[in-house]
Amino acid sequence: QVQLVESGGGLVQAGGSLRLSCAASTRTSISIYTMGWFRQAPGKEREFVGEISRSGSNMNYADSVKGRFTISRDNAKKTVYLQMNSLKPEDTAVYYCAKGDSTVLRRRNDVDSWGKGTLVTVSL
Repeated sequence: QVQLVESGGGLVQAGGSLRLSCAASTRTSISIYTMGWFRQAPGKEREFVGEISRSGSNMNYADSVKGRFTISRDNAKKTVYLQMNSLKPEDTAVYYCAKGDSTVLRRRNDVDSWGKGTLVTVSL
């Protein structure tokens, strides 16, 4: 079983940047998993943010974050990152790291393991 632990959340002013990390605790390599990030704002459903392929060569993003957020991974360190730039108040949410066994990780049903989340708050 893979455990995912997020870190790096916090309070930032609009226009600022944060980098989230997701450390995977597993005896196997994470290179066999598609990894991604979702977020859940207060009173809203959890939504897709972005995904990264097993090798790290392909990424896909939600339209709302495209051009501002970047996902990367270091399979040797078993860690996935989410670099968030030009943050907006509407990016305020709990951010969840996710993994899946398929090549797509864009729906909640694609996810078989979730982290507990890290809170990002963007102020005006």
